[in-house]
Amino acid sequence: MTTHDPQDTTEVLAELRRLSARLDAVEAELAELKARSEQEIPEDVLLAISAAVSAYLGNKGKVRAVHFSRHRTWAAQGRQAVQTASRRL
Repeated sequence: MTTHDPQDTTEVLAELRRLSARLDAVEAELAELKARSEQEIPEDVLLAISAAVSAYLGNKGKVRAVHFSRHRTWAAQGRQAVQTASRRL
């Protein structure tokens, strides 16, 4: 018969609690991202985007797709802008 050290059991339970809290946070973020991706873009926003595209291109440009960005931070938006700019080169 094996005996269990109470210290080991306590450490395992503490780690289990930490992992459970992390999993809860990840699941909450996933639910928020799913809700944002399923959200429809208002028609007035689509019209404004279409007008901006037409003004920039100088013609009747078509907006083929519009979606909400997954990231909410300025840093992520900056990275996205840099990566998009490098694709055009």
